[in-house]
Amino acid sequence: MFGIKKFFSKEDPRQTEIVNMLNGYRSAIFPMGIQSEWISSIEKQKSVYQITITLPFAARSQQFELEQHLRKDNNTDASIKIETAIPSAYKFKKIKHIVLIASGKGGVGKSTTAVNLALAMQAEGAKVGLLDADIYGPSVPSLLGLVGQQPSAKDDKTLNPMQKYGLNTMSIGYLVPAENATVWRGPMASQALNQLLNETDWGELDYLIVDMPPGTGDIQLTMTQKLPASGAVIITTPQDLALADAQKGIAMFSQVNLPIIGLIENMSYFNCQHCGGKNALFGQDGGSELAARHGVPLLAEIPLDIQIREESEKGHNIITQDTKVAEHYTYCAQLLGSMLNLQSSDAAGVEVVFSDD
Repeated sequence: MFGIKKFFSKEDPRQTEIVNMLNGYRSAIFPMGIQSEWISSIEKQKSVYQITITLPFAARSQQFELEQHLRKDNNTDASIKIETAIPSAYKFKKIKHIVLIASGKGGVGKSTTAVNLALAMQAEGAKVGLLDADIYGPSVPSLLGLVGQQPSAKDDKTLNPMQKYGLNTMSIGYLVPAENATVWRGPMASQALNQLLNETDWGELDYLIVDMPPGTGDIQLTMTQKLPASGAVIITTPQDLALADAQKGIAMFSQVNLPIIGLIENMSYFNCQHCGGKNALFGQDGGSELAARHGVPLLAEIPLDIQIREESEKGHNIITQDTKVAEHYTYCAQLLGSMLNLQSSDAAGVEVVFSDD
């Protein structure tokens, strides 16, 4: 009854009310919808209802909001636990979803966004890995405070990923000194990236976030053609130049039939510290208009905030800090996960093999 798998008591009509109310909150709290049963259990311990909810995407932080809704609307003390069970089959090794974070040009905050998005998905309850695919300009070691550290070898052919804040990560920056330039032609760089992906013991992951190189060159084309990705997220700023280059990235992914999951507008506005108003320093509504033109959602409008710069340079985890900035990444992570779930539910996946040739 009501999708509850256990502990439901027909003798307690209050449970029926709680379940009905929770079901009523679904569309408001999770705009992309939940098509499967989600209430795993409900039982009363003393005066508090213990409720377990299982979601097909990571959204752990919504526990508090659901509890607040029940207290406000039903005068019910409830302790809600949200568990994550992502149903998608493995697409590559033991990885369920691979998401490419891309941009048409450099300087739009793509790597910072990729790292914070991965951290947000991990904080929301998912098992997340992060691959730094920018062979020529790896940023992940710096953004995670891992500069100068090297991964250990599991065996003669496999590397153990570097771990930070619960993430399994790999980057050419862990293997090449930061002060050295990576001077490789396209095929050599593509082969190095292939090795980083295939020869890393990623373990079991719900999501592998791939920080792609900027632009639409050889490495990007190789990755999009051979990697079994679920889709791509385009990072842009509101500037006309950045939007024009983002358009090129969308065109490239369209040519190789890789779905665009959505756009993220970075440096969208600046919050004035004196009046609290939003200042559109780099233009306004560019990201939303580009997203609307291509029929994809705008996943987030992330402000230009000094805390992002300061904490990223220190290699700190901004997601665990109680700030408004962290909320942007958290909501974006929930929306991205829910969209990937709907994508998996709506269409059968096509198996793609990543080969060396």
